[in-house]
Amino acid sequence: MEIIKDLPEVFEEFAEQRKNSFLAVKQLKDKGIPVIGAYCTYFPKEIAMAMGAATVGLCSTSDETIPDAEKDLPKNLCPLIKSSYGFAKTDKCPFFYFSDVVVGETTCDGKKKMYEYMSEFKDVFVMELPNSQSATSLQLWKSEIVRFKEYLEEKFGVAITEEKIAEAIKEENEVRKSLKNLYEVMKHEPAPIKGHDLFKVLYGSGFKFDRKAIPAEVNALAEKIEKEYAEGKMLESRPRILVTGCPIGGATEKIVTAIEENGGVVVAYENCSGAKSIDKLVDEENPDVYQALAERYLAIGCSVMTPNPNRLELLERLIDEYQVDGVVEMTLQACHTYNVETLAIRKFVNEKMGLPYINVETDYSQADVGQLNTRIAAFLEML
Repeated sequence: MEIIKDLPEVFEEFAEQRKNSFLAVKQLKDKGIPVIGAYCTYFPKEIAMAMGAATVGLCSTSDETIPDAEKDLPKNLCPLIKSSYGFAKTDKCPFFYFSDVVVGETTCDGKKKMYEYMSEFKDVFVMELPNSQSATSLQLWKSEIVRFKEYLEEKFGVAITEEKIAEAIKEENEVRKSLKNLYEVMKHEPAPIKGHDLFKVLYGSGFKFDRKAIPAEVNALAEKIEKEYAEGKMLESRPRILVTGCPIGGATEKIVTAIEENGGVVVAYENCSGAKSIDKLVDEENPDVYQALAERYLAIGCSVMTPNPNRLELLERLIDEYQVDGVVEMTLQACHTYNVETLAIRKFVNEKMGLPYINVETDYSQADVGQLNTRIAAFLEML
């Protein structure tokens, strides 16, 4: 990708990256390169990278296959789980089809049961994720990372050395640094670009299999945005919104659209597809690579953790650094951990940070777009 292109064209290239990678994943398989699929930011991808495998996020953000999933799963289940299972069951996700192994994790009850059913037609390796971030939990999570490494070695007949893991850690840290460098352009007031354009890059970069190429591309894009900003190319001043809550992507991008079509701009994403997944680096100086990975991944502030101080710490930092005017939390129907935690987030935003907060609960259909627009427009007017 040449960065001499106009910004809108570059953003669209990233937005199309997922579709473009459908063919790329087949080409990887044709070359005999293993593909490891996953659904969650707790997935320690460096272990898979260390054996030369490609890693990819699996399809889970469309309502296309939900009717098929509901033949096996309850209708009142989280749409992310139903979508994930539906794409897997119907083979409509090329990434799932070409994955040699799907790596699951015990984040919530629905996903745990989904992985049981999925294992009937796919090799699934489930990592036992603790539900707290204590010293004992860290020990368990480190042992799970080692167990995952040993599983891959046995399944693929390879040796995964600590040197290779250390190389993968450095490689993925460079990706995280570049993406963080990019989203930090939104600290400017007024914002230089729309939050939806930023999201296209954050989301699309996850489907680039050549991880080594990402930092140069993303850093060049950030430099181009900064250069154009210095030349006076920016948005008009708008209410600055932080989006938090469940993972965003595909169908749920309607939340970002509603915010930005009604006069706001999303300057920060705390969700899995935003800061939460790239804020912390793996400690490259720690000689114990498994400990370093365990510490970094277990520190992710997901609502499955009890207590969950790391989410609040990240939220506070983002609100301050990005001069946020209001917080929009998007929760999916029947996502119990995030829905229950909305009380704590609302109190934190209202009482500690002194900012307005709104929670919008939705699913993967487009039936509530009108209602979302009405609620979010009223919220932005209040700002």
